[in-house]
Amino acid sequence: MNDKLQQLLDGGIDHVLMGCEKLPANPLFYPGSFNPLHPGHRGLLKTAENLSGRNGVLELSVKNVDKPALEREEIHRRLSGIDLPVVLTRSPTFIEKAELFPGAWFVLGYDTAIRLIDPKYHPDVPAMLQKFQTLETKFIVGGRLHRGRFQTLENVVIPEEFKALFIPVPEDLFRADISSTALRNQ
Repeated sequence: MNDKLQQLLDGGIDHVLMGCEKLPANPLFYPGSFNPLHPGHRGLLKTAENLSGRNGVLELSVKNVDKPALEREEIHRRLSGIDLPVVLTRSPTFIEKAELFPGAWFVLGYDTAIRLIDPKYHPDVPAMLQKFQTLETKFIVGGRLHRGRFQTLENVVIPEEFKALFIPVPEDLFRADISSTALRNQ
């Protein structure tokens, strides 16, 4: 794994699989930092698998749009707490992830859905959403406690012509008011 991890870190390859030999035919990626992986992640992934009929794989990007790149030691530390299949990538944005894995679907929480359509991260949101349509990408969005209120996909402003890209996770199917940040701060 170290040789492939170094190739990934150096930019020689675009992804490395951990905990599985190959990706599922119709992957369902759950991108995140998983610092640490917790029951909320597991529950949302399982619920999204049930809703989509797809097999889930965690995705950990070694590059991030808001934070420094992950160092080798940090990658090993995070992976040591994960017993699910993981794909490591160098793709910090969803458009890069979708281009790397055309036809893949993604699981995300409300807070990430907000960032997905934020021009700060994607200056031309309509063009990006059109690209997702072309790549046959979909997003399964779980609700999340955000600023003291439980927020769902219904609270995300999505242009009408792109709403079919997004699939809500009903609160009665999954809700876990837990976050990695809160766990780290305890």
